[in-house]
Amino acid sequence: MDVLERGSGEFFATHDPEEARQFFLQKDKSLVAKVMTVKEAVERFVQDSDYIAIGGFGANRVPVAICHEILRQGRKNLGFLGHTSTHDFQILCAGEAIDRCDIAYIIGLEARGLSPNARRYMESGRVRVTENSNYTLSMRIKAAAMGVPFLVSRNLMGSDTFAKSASAVVTCPFTGHRVVLHPAIYPDVAAIHVHEADVYGNCRLRGITVSDLDLARAAKRLIITAERLLPAEEIRRDPSLTAIPYYLVDAVCEVPYGSYPGCMPYEYFSDEPHLREWLEAEEDPERLRAFLERTIYSVSDFSEYIERQGGIARMMELRRMELLIGQEGCQDG
Repeated sequence: MDVLERGSGEFFATHDPEEARQFFLQKDKSLVAKVMTVKEAVERFVQDSDYIAIGGFGANRVPVAICHEILRQGRKNLGFLGHTSTHDFQILCAGEAIDRCDIAYIIGLEARGLSPNARRYMESGRVRVTENSNYTLSMRIKAAAMGVPFLVSRNLMGSDTFAKSASAVVTCPFTGHRVVLHPAIYPDVAAIHVHEADVYGNCRLRGITVSDLDLARAAKRLIITAERLLPAEEIRRDPSLTAIPYYLVDAVCEVPYGSYPGCMPYEYFSDEPHLREWLEAEEDPERLRAFLERTIYSVSDFSEYIERQGGIARMMELRRMELLIGQEGCQDG
């Protein structure tokens, strides 16, 4: 194939499927219990300079507990896959944890507005970026999950995003038409929050999955946080509900309300006042430092963070909101 154009973006993670294949061939795929605390999972599987990916979509089903622990453990110089990233990106920028990023959707918290601190951090020039669209990143993750070096599409051609991407325009060997090749991307580690898992890492989740099922297969190491653990016998009763199989998983952490202050489909709604509090604190760097000390750095774990935000009483309020909104949606339909 003739390469006609190539974007100027850097590769921040492994994109060679043969290199990744050698890693996966050596990975232990035994059916063994992998339950550990979030602290232990980050200590073992997230190292300085790793390229990381956070699952979920927007503020939905995000493994917030992992993001908090990355800050508490002082991880730095991380690469980041900015695919539909909202509160997770906000947290990591607050801790100045990343120095390079494949960007598609970042800084924005959807209808809530832009993160002032994440914007300052990205505009500081301290973070190298390669541009993508959300669809492009989905294709790059899927290519890695498939074990191929790239996937083909027509999107990005003729755009400034292509010019700053890592993609290439080539001549199709079958038709002679111009198409775009989007290279695979293999994160060093990914974290995904699910509804249910067993001790081995077999996972069930509900609602939109976006690219998480591909991400689970693309990441070299995978941390699962789960709302609750189920007996393995229960998982085996209906294998068709298992979305992520155990052999992809390196750590399983039981974290009730683990997507808070974001939402968890069918479980609890997002805490909008607390998300506004984040945005307001970010207006002033000194105020943000005090806010982070109170909410992340001075707490021992995610359960203590939940307690400081109102504890089980607040979580029950958010659960009722989610159930009521779901019921109203059914009635409207």
